[in-house]
Amino acid sequence: MSKLFKGILADNPFNMGGSQSAEKTQSATSANTLQTQSSAQNYPSECPMHKSEAAPQSFPSECPMHQKTTPSPPSGCPMHEGGANEEEIDPRNMMPPPNQRPSPDQPFPLSTDRVVSNIPKADSDENWVYPSPQMFWNAMLRKGWRWKEGDINKQDMDNIISIHNANNEQAWKEVLKWEALHARECSEPRLKRFGGKAKEFSPRAKIRNWLGYSLPFDRHDWVVDRCGKEVRYIIDYYDIGEVDKRTYEFTALDVRPAFDSFSAVMDRSKVAMMRWKMELMDNKMTSGPSEDSKT
Repeated sequence: MSKLFKGILADNPFNMGGSQSAEKTQSATSANTLQTQSSAQNYPSECPMHKSEAAPQSFPSECPMHQKTTPSPPSGCPMHEGGANEEEIDPRNMMPPPNQRPSPDQPFPLSTDRVVSNIPKADSDENWVYPSPQMFWNAMLRKGWRWKEGDINKQDMDNIISIHNANNEQAWKEVLKWEALHARECSEPRLKRFGGKAKEFSPRAKIRNWLGYSLPFDRHDWVVDRCGKEVRYIIDYYDIGEVDKRTYEFTALDVRPAFDSFSAVMDRSKVAMMRWKMELMDNKMTSGPSEDSKT
């Protein structure tokens, strides 16, 4: 399952979809309903979701697509008659309007229920909402994924959704750890926008690879609204083996603010020093008292 999801995630990052209030969706979602959000900063010009002239739109979306042009969907898809144009893509998450209809020749029915995340949105009091299994399926077809009979089943799709949601929740928790350094400045950071860059390895990932470590199988850039200030975070996803059946986690996340501002440099320097001091204290505690102290 981890290999299947890793391949799907690297090709199509499956971030959060649209938004809706937790109160309105609580009855439609499970008891462990989550909540979400987004935030922003300047990205490289080659990233289609960050063109200065692209204004956020209000419609919810499904699986994010990170390219300048939308691939042609199957001709039988009812929501794409006449083709999709660039204006239909929501620049906040690079996703087209949600498609909850079963695709032609779909081998099994899929749920259209969506789960509200714990990630607050920057432009409203609502939360980011994760895509449904049906939306995932339709988005994967749009990206060109095709399976032979027996390659994937309904339970696989449910597991993929759970893995996707759990990893996004984990990423947001890591972002909040960094944002805690600015708690006095902003007590409620919010996610403004995000995008996938699976084929663009960060400098840190490249350096780690030169040192003999594996490259991440995916990368996301999240832009956080720190009470009016946009802060970009880089998230590298590393495979750590089989999926944890209890938490649905199978990745190690390397989350940190991008080196694109003085504040980010200071934050990373502070955290590096804190980690070094903690390791030094742990080494002293595990090594036991020295011979001099015994005498």
